[in-house]
Amino acid sequence: MTSTTIAPISEPDVSVDDLLSDAAGKLFFDISDFDTVQAAEDEGWAPTVWNAVAEAGFAWIGLPEEAGGSGGTLADACEVLRIAGAHSAPIPLAETGILGGWLLASAGLALPEGPVTVSAGRPDDTLTIAHNADGSATLNGSLHRIPWAAKADILALLDNGRVLAVPGDSYTVEHLTNMAGEPRETVTFDNVTVTAGGIGDAGDGVTPESLRARGALSRVMLMAGALEAMMALTIDYTETRQQFGRPIGRFQAVAQHLVWSAQDAAITKMAAQLAARQAARGDGRFEIAAARSLADECASAATRQCHQAHGAMGMTQEYALHHLSRRLWSWRSEWASPGEWSQVVGRYAEQVGAANIYPLITGGSAVLD
Repeated sequence: MTSTTIAPISEPDVSVDDLLSDAAGKLFFDISDFDTVQAAEDEGWAPTVWNAVAEAGFAWIGLPEEAGGSGGTLADACEVLRIAGAHSAPIPLAETGILGGWLLASAGLALPEGPVTVSAGRPDDTLTIAHNADGSATLNGSLHRIPWAAKADILALLDNGRVLAVPGDSYTVEHLTNMAGEPRETVTFDNVTVTAGGIGDAGDGVTPESLRARGALSRVMLMAGALEAMMALTIDYTETRQQFGRPIGRFQAVAQHLVWSAQDAAITKMAAQLAARQAARGDGRFEIAAARSLADECASAATRQCHQAHGAMGMTQEYALHHLSRRLWSWRSEWASPGEWSQVVGRYAEQVGAANIYPLITGGSAVLD
């Protein structure tokens, strides 16, 4: 049994140039196929995917050209990320661009030619950073669940208003993965020195809170793409799989799964694109929190529905569905655990008060000021 091919996902966000969406859709369709994604789980890396994405400049889209980026907006970067999620691209695209790359560019630090990774900050982290008189810093301790740490040229860290560009060859790595087989590694520092030239003051608006929001947004975009692709794969299967002389998609029970899954995919995509547009304008904290809360719930429901529609086929290693569902389950637990962002939305509602709930829903983050 061979995997069903997922068609290019490139229907654009209304605020993004159609050419960008089309180019990204065609590129990821060509380079991030079933065999490549499957091999990356064993090898821990997909160099052909990274090289093609880097050559196209997509890894640094949304970062200013004067900093070494490809230009464009945060919404552009999010659109490419959504399409990458649809094709299960096994590379640190979010970390290199809108997360770690954003930190480096904000502090006037050079962007490397290779991948960048970043720490989300976890309760079990033990990293200590001592800033020295000569402007350098000394790092000791460990960080956990760092994406593709072994392949990163730079690990970008945010520490008390400063950004540190830590060389990827200066720390040791314990290889671990998430449920999808993507590297989420433990990094250990033993008197690692970052020179003064690798440290800069974080730019305006660059805080742990804004980094966390961007991290959540990155996972929303990846999840939106994966849900869209999962829906397309499920429709294709239920239209071609025959039972009792007709496609199984015509049976009411299966059709109900398709309707619910389509709703989940559409809601997540709409919320993701709204959050990306608002974040590109400035303050999108409410939109990001709401989108992440929705994406977490929709990912849980849609994966269950799509697997049920596939039956036993959805459980086979040779079929592409598991590339999407396992990523959705994994991404739900990154940049906050499931349920945390719903609590954030609740705190925003409490902040504005009962009389302003409707303005919060319609006006978003602007109502919070």
